[in-house]
Amino acid sequence: MICLLFISCGGNKKSADTVNENGILVYTKYCLACHQTNGSGVPGMYPPLTKTEWVEGDKTRLINIMIKGFEGEIEVNGQVYKTAMPSHHYLSDEQIADVLTYIRSSFGNTANAVTVQEVGISRNHLQAEK
Repeated sequence: MICLLFISCGGNKKSADTVNENGILVYTKYCLACHQTNGSGVPGMYPPLTKTEWVEGDKTRLINIMIKGFEGEIEVNGQVYKTAMPSHHYLSDEQIADVLTYIRSSFGNTANAVTVQEVGISRNHLQAEK
């Protein structure tokens, strides 16, 4: 039995398989070098994306990190990281939703999807803060 998840985006519907394929493509191009193929990161340099509150927790925080980047100290799974993450504001709302949905449902993570609408709302709030 195949279960499909549909995400509405301006009248278009995409299957979970399509979202995963698109998420994998974005992850491979923009995330893999630091966070590695299996999401394990690089100890002391780049934090893991595996079973962490930073990934499975608040979607808005995660979306904002993708759009704004992140500087400063961060503790992930008991280890402190100080390497900055660059902004990925140039990615479309759809690309960010796809990659975050992929990350939140891969590497042992079981969090729900990030929608294009959620990314758009976060992007609008960040722009309004400027």
